[in-house]
Amino acid sequence: MRALVADMMIGDHPAHPCVVVSNNADAGGIAWAKGQGIATVVVDHRPYGSDRPTFEAALSAALAPHVPDIICLAGFMRKLTGGFTDAWAGRMINIHPSLLPKYKGLHTHARALEAGDSEHGCTVHEVTAALDDGPILGQATIAVHAGDTPDTLADRVLVQEHRLYPAVLRRFASGLRDPYFLQG
Repeated sequence: MRALVADMMIGDHPAHPCVVVSNNADAGGIAWAKGQGIATVVVDHRPYGSDRPTFEAALSAALAPHVPDIICLAGFMRKLTGGFTDAWAGRMINIHPSLLPKYKGLHTHARALEAGDSEHGCTVHEVTAALDDGPILGQATIAVHAGDTPDTLADRVLVQEHRLYPAVLRRFASGLRDPYFLQG
């Protein structure tokens, strides 16, 4: 989120941050965004239990006053239902720490190592109701080195995430949907 906001503040970026929303009041991004003068909202998912549609209605209500054109998910670890994703179809993007369609879900770095992959990376994609399954907008790759651990791989992928996501958002906000690729 910080990399996205920092990039939006440079030059003639076609997107501008209007609000940072989190389901976790303790998320570091909330305090940071407040310090940058960006509106923040917390919608805690826990009171909703397993009632995802009601939680998502609360998210929609929190977003509505800010009138966002695009939603960028960054560290939002909640699966969204079709009711929410369909309302934002073509206007919501996410970053995932694998080269999709490989390794949807969690523990991507360990799974890449267990599979013996020679390269790994991250993907920015449009969000749909299917987990980590929307159209791919960009990918960044890194080589997997002998002796890599999930943590060392995660550290190197994170560097690429901070390069890829801002570049893809800039393109996406300009109307470009063709995939963009970075080599690490």
